[in-house]
Amino acid sequence: MRHAYLLPLLSLLSLLFTVAAAPAVAAPAATTLRWRGDFTTANSLADGLAKAWARDGGGKLEVDSFNTISGIDQALDGKVDIAGSARPPFSGRPRESGLVFTPLAWDALVLITHRNNPVHDITLQQLYQVYMGYTTNWSQLGGPDKPIDLYSIASPLDGVEFDLRKFLYGRGDQEIAAPRLYLNTQQLQIAVGLDPNALGVSAYSNVYRNPRLQMLRIEGIRPDASSISDGTYPMLVPLYFGSNPNDPKAAEVQKFLRFAEGPRGQAVIRAQGLIPYADAAALAAGADTRATWIAQRLAAEQSAGRIAMNGPLAAPGATYSQGASIAPTSPNTRAARARMDARDAQDKKSKVRKTADADDSEGGGGE
Repeated sequence: MRHAYLLPLLSLLSLLFTVAAAPAVAAPAATTLRWRGDFTTANSLADGLAKAWARDGGGKLEVDSFNTISGIDQALDGKVDIAGSARPPFSGRPRESGLVFTPLAWDALVLITHRNNPVHDITLQQLYQVYMGYTTNWSQLGGPDKPIDLYSIASPLDGVEFDLRKFLYGRGDQEIAAPRLYLNTQQLQIAVGLDPNALGVSAYSNVYRNPRLQMLRIEGIRPDASSISDGTYPMLVPLYFGSNPNDPKAAEVQKFLRFAEGPRGQAVIRAQGLIPYADAAALAAGADTRATWIAQRLAAEQSAGRIAMNGPLAAPGATYSQGASIAPTSPNTRAARARMDARDAQDKKSKVRKTADADDSEGGGGE
């Protein structure tokens, strides 16, 4: 009887030992989603949302920024779960209708040039003629007597380029006269920042904090947070995430998209200088008004005979089927890159000479 009190204790110890020895049940692993798309959408949306999604325990979003077409095609082919695009589906490629394009944020197209370029304003009519190849010198835009080095994206149907051509010509696959071709807007921006005679198009979210570039006013309207948020600036564009309803991870993709549209996702979007799409119904409602405003200015120039309508000069193809002609290995692209390499090499030599001259000067002063 003296040891009777030990029985409950032994039973409790036995239970604890059994529980401790039982194998731990692992928590289900978070799903990894794969994202691919253009640099603009990656830089402005995907990177930040991926970090926030992981911090909130949602899982991992692998971000691979390349270009618009690759993201759309790989999402359609089941190689990635989400495509990033700065444009809606293109009717000229029927297969793109197989994706659901969800708009997440409002961005703006901006025309960029070197920070030291004395031209600060450009009209829609002037843009039309520059991209058609009729206006080729900065003096025609009120600047110095220097050639306009027009830069564009080599990838067919790039989102930013598509949007600009849709605004100017009514069709996103319009051919243009731009022999200096780059893989994405990131590479284009680097080139424009090195060339005092450069002109190109990018997204506001990509460049508004870049000190090497200046954004031109369009019809006197400066692209900034105020003019974009109130819809005064005319060339506003949504940024989309495209998803495939047949993706095996479709449920997890929808969960991520709900997160992106929710308070945490919207905070990330605002931090990038963008406007959450769901918060700006007025901007969506005003899209037709902005498009009409642009068309009216171009129609006035056309009726005055100041815009030639007989097509582009020596314009590289911009449709998917003509992609090979403007691929990174095309003659135009190789020539443009050769010029840039030569210019960079010359810049390096100049810097070396300046450094050597400065060293000689300091040495001479000390003797």
